[in-house]
Amino acid sequence: MSFLTAGLITAAAALPISAQADPSDVSVVLVHGAFSDGSAWHKVIPILQNAGVSVSAAQLPLSSLAADAAVVSRLVDMQANPVVLVGHSYGGNVITEAGGSDAVEALVYVAGFALDKGQALTDLLEGQPPAAWQAEAKPDAGGYVRLSENGIATFFAPDLPAQEAALIAATQGPIQYKINYEAPTVAGWSMHPTYYVLTENDQIIPPRLQGYFAQRMGAEVTKVATSHVAMLADPEAVAEVILQAVEAVDAD
Repeated sequence: MSFLTAGLITAAAALPISAQADPSDVSVVLVHGAFSDGSAWHKVIPILQNAGVSVSAAQLPLSSLAADAAVVSRLVDMQANPVVLVGHSYGGNVITEAGGSDAVEALVYVAGFALDKGQALTDLLEGQPPAAWQAEAKPDAGGYVRLSENGIATFFAPDLPAQEAALIAATQGPIQYKINYEAPTVAGWSMHPTYYVLTENDQIIPPRLQGYFAQRMGAEVTKVATSHVAMLADPEAVAEVILQAVEAVDAD
């Protein structure tokens, strides 16, 4: 399943309206990461919608942090309700940058990077040896990177069926390599309550690094025994954390 719209994805509800909960006064905006697209959330979206939550998923150009954050900020501005921003992987950097909006009330990181203001990924990883998966990701002449089908199946989503992993490989958006050198201009996580879904079997962002991000943010942590793609390997657990954030915002 893939949604290839230019700006956003709003998925249809999986169940009839009569089977859903009453509408929430909080909206959720989902942000995918590298080697992915908005369809990465297709298992989580129906769960949230059936809980009465209005959900939109961004479709990032993956051309620069500023451009990606602009897409998310535009989507946030379209919401009628306060927003919970959810970011996976590189999408964590995007929600960090876009999280300064007055409309945003909470941030949820799903195996996400959470850089500080002025901190680039290259700063964070300076002096570290390359990870094994990086051999499967090569930039083209324009500096855009895709992860090979083997890289997806072996490192990115090894706990998914082969057919699902192949779908990720086919629908992934190429990401501009220079993004690794770009730093957030604001740390949205310093302004809002934060939640972190820590993926214990992750071969892309080591669990120890995820724990560092979560501790620095003072985030409420939920650990799941999945690969990097928790929203596909255990969508119920990810949705539960998002709904926890929604309920906390709704109660304020």
